[in-house]
Amino acid sequence: MNDPWKNARRPSARPPRATPLPPREQGGSPPPPGRGNDELRLYGWNAVQALFERRPQALRKLYLAESLIPRLQPMLKWCVANRVGYRVVEEGDLNKLAATTHHEGVVADVVRAPMLSLAEWLDTLPTSGPVLALWLDGVGNPHNFGAILRSAAHFGVAGLLLPPGATLALSGAAARVAEGGAEAVPLVRLPELPQAMSQLRAAGFGLAATLVDGGANLFAAALPERLVYVMGAEGEGMDRDLAQDCDLQVSIPGSGAVESLNVASATAVLLSHWYGRKG
Repeated sequence: MNDPWKNARRPSARPPRATPLPPREQGGSPPPPGRGNDELRLYGWNAVQALFERRPQALRKLYLAESLIPRLQPMLKWCVANRVGYRVVEEGDLNKLAATTHHEGVVADVVRAPMLSLAEWLDTLPTSGPVLALWLDGVGNPHNFGAILRSAAHFGVAGLLLPPGATLALSGAAARVAEGGAEAVPLVRLPELPQAMSQLRAAGFGLAATLVDGGANLFAAALPERLVYVMGAEGEGMDRDLAQDCDLQVSIPGSGAVESLNVASATAVLLSHWYGRKG
């Protein structure tokens, strides 16, 4: 019986040959995204490349289009040296593996980065100087999540904080939209609300609730050096009780031509404003 990972386990000076995926049963669904809660199926050049640059040991399987062999030579050589299987496959197989056509010729099964506890994350931070984090209260759309991760990486956010009951987790779609940002920003699981707020304040953070309206003008507000922006859900906004428990409430002023920005766009504005003031 042929070994489907043969090319990956024997170094060769010749480029690997395309190997077809095993046939699926009639009416079957595409392969699942990973083999368990600890694995994730990534796709898209920047998402896979960022994973390889930061956590190559997390790579489990790699699928690629033949046209990407020259561009992916460092990754393929690493796979050969570390006995990680890869296959050169057809475009249609990549579409099935990623369950989308937006894979840019590369798909990878990887081990998820571990989610930190709040205490573990706080221990990683510098003891002084500006630090920014995002508390995501109800954000669920993977494309918004990916866009938030991309902005967070660009503006140097130290972590994305998720409430204890949140089901939000990194998906292949979110990682692709993040364009590599998912590897740059750690995810942090918060304890119950009173304890989370107490630990953050003890570490010198101020909490700013972000409201569609009714908050202080963001561009005129005095923001603390160590800041947590609390972001609400895409549709209903953030929980009002949580907003009142924060140290300040801010809103992004605008022309009024539209009701509000969506959560990903609002996050980019908030982070840009903080980044411009921190220096």
